Amino acid sequence: MNIFSFINKWIEPVKHFVKREDSILRDEKGVLEPHSDLIATAFVVIGFVVLAALLSKAYLGYEDRSFALENYESASLLAGTVAEASALKAENPGVLSASALDRLSCPEGSDEREKFFAAFSENYPFLVEIRTENGQWDWIINSEIVETGYLMGKQEKVAASVPVVIELNSAESVPGTLTVVLYNTPWM
Repeated sequence: MNIFSFINKWIEPVKHFVKREDSILRDEKGVLEPHSDLIATAFVVIGFVVLAALLSKAYLGYEDRSFALENYESASLLAGTVAEASALKAENPGVLSASALDRLSCPEGSDEREKFFAAFSENYPFLVEIRTENGQWDWIINSEIVETGYLMGKQEKVAASVPVVIELNSAESVPGTLTVVLYNTPWM
């Protein structure tokens, strides 16, 4: 008995159990098998949609913050320029006058504010806030060229501050901070 006859002897009974027509594609129990790649494809599509949503959210977040990144230097230079403006100066060099700040920040000081803001570009809507270090005194100077309520809205803004000395009267000077808040506009 050779090896082939031995193998045929064992294979012959098995051939009756397995038919050639039986395959996974012809078997009624295997009907769900071809649809499994639909589920995998759905997962891949969902993954790409989630990735696209995350990338767009990251880009929109960057774009929202880009105003602050691009304009902080402008706000900082503007704060330094405003701190040196002659309309705010006291008699002593390098000191801001509280009485000049009172005139510019009061409702009746529209002429003084107009002259003050005329020295700066109208392309940069901004407000100036000066505070003493102890918080006892606070002045806000708004531009008249900006529509009412614009600066208080939800516009993007960037702020920069510089330290200043404020002369409250001829005998008393206190340290403070001058802050320029620069607002985003459609043309910026």
